[in-house]
Amino acid sequence: MSTESDAKLRTLVVEDEWAARDYLVELLDGSNLAQVAGAVSSAGEAREILLGEGRRAFDVVFLDVRLSGGRNEGLDIARELAALQGAPLLVLATAFHTHALEAYDLGVSDYLLKPFTEQRVEQCLKRLRARDPRPERAGPLRIAARRNKGLVLFDRDEVWAFEAAERLTQVHTSHGVFDIDLSLAAIESSFGRSFVRVHRNWLINVAHVKELTREGETRVWVGDGLAAHGRGVHVPVARERAQQVLDSLLANTAGLRRGNEPTRSRRRGDA
Repeated sequence: MSTESDAKLRTLVVEDEWAARDYLVELLDGSNLAQVAGAVSSAGEAREILLGEGRRAFDVVFLDVRLSGGRNEGLDIARELAALQGAPLLVLATAFHTHALEAYDLGVSDYLLKPFTEQRVEQCLKRLRARDPRPERAGPLRIAARRNKGLVLFDRDEVWAFEAAERLTQVHTSHGVFDIDLSLAAIESSFGRSFVRVHRNWLINVAHVKELTREGETRVWVGDGLAAHGRGVHVPVARERAQQVLDSLLANTAGLRRGNEPTRSRRRGDA
């Protein structure tokens, strides 16, 4: 039996203007017809997701026409996407009427003009739901990582964390640490809320968090078993994200009264 969350269209928003992006995300999430599983601001990030297997995580993409300093890269991405199997439905979101004919020639499902309105977004989503793209979507995404000259594959539930290390991205699992070809931004968008950004260099699987400490700096232990005896990785939590991470960890737990959470030790310079 499907749940209300299952019935919502999983959407990706590609928009380089933060105000327009945030407002569209707000309208989509507030419609009760869609769930925003990712939002990116550049053509590069959009291509990384949509031209790879990450596109199968989404039912619909809301794509701005003009990205990267005024170029019509949104249309270029639409052309590339139209040639791929398993592509999500596509909605062009733009301030210009001039590309409407070309958009429909590419098979675009709708053409959403700025400024966005609640009524127009709801109308668009109802049209998309009537087309019901979800049965065409592949099953749960897996992660492909590199090992020497071969590949290893993991279910998302096997992953502890993703780490951006120098020019590489690494995936930490119970089977070891491996390199992958996606950026953290692309991973975060592809997997929606399955992983939580706790630091600019780290995404974690909250289901595998076993410990949180706040001594000097906030860290979480992600893995199998506790840090003293188990296997896993200590992950730093950025100061500005610490309370949000703690709230997320305690959201579905019992046993600790609010106000009795672990506190950070006060040290010189710790404001």
